[in-house]
Amino acid sequence: MTVLSKLKVFATHPHDCSYLPSEQATTLFVDPAAAVDVHLYSQLSELGFRRSGPHLYRPHCAGCDACIPARVPTARFQANRQQRRVWQKNQDLRVEDRIRIDGDEVYSLYARYIESRHRDGDMYPPSRQQFDSFLTREWETTHFYCFYDRDQLIAVAVVDVIDNGLSAIYTFFDPDLNARSLGAYAILWQIEEARRLNLGHVYLGYWIRQCRKMAYKVQYRPIELLVNGRWVAMS
Repeated sequence: MTVLSKLKVFATHPHDCSYLPSEQATTLFVDPAAAVDVHLYSQLSELGFRRSGPHLYRPHCAGCDACIPARVPTARFQANRQQRRVWQKNQDLRVEDRIRIDGDEVYSLYARYIESRHRDGDMYPPSRQQFDSFLTREWETTHFYCFYDRDQLIAVAVVDVIDNGLSAIYTFFDPDLNARSLGAYAILWQIEEARRLNLGHVYLGYWIRQCRKMAYKVQYRPIELLVNGRWVAMS
């Protein structure tokens, strides 16, 4: 296994930030030639790295530290009243654990979600090539949890199972089913799944205080934030 202290990382040139329009972003990427396995991936997750397709990355911006890694400690999580209502509302759903999502059923749902919810984002317009490269199955860690209302696919949570938790890579869902709060339910379901697997955390990616789209992440309390190299609990 690659020794963490000897791992090479590369930095991008500064570019426009996707979340804070007034800022320039720089991203660190792990050497694509590195021999990554689930154990190294788990160590890097502890240090705030995330996965996008086959790449492991972390923001490293000059003069800005707005992107803060966030994770839910599953043993101590307590759902609030609204989250309990969301949980109860979706107990009729059936979940399938898949290792492949290369059929038209899943891509069609993904394309509808991007077109409805993220027309202003980097993933618009959706394409099969982008879908395949973004949601690849790396290092035998990735599960595609497919949520069904009877026989209708209504949500997919792409999740990596690592040594120290579940890493929530991406969730997309039927944009017409607002009443179900499927994005929130997918997170609650992952917390319960992590508990079932005796895993300590669900990693939610980066929280940005100034970004409204990121506000939902700190609603799962207690939440832990990686600040100055230490995971700090926010109750």
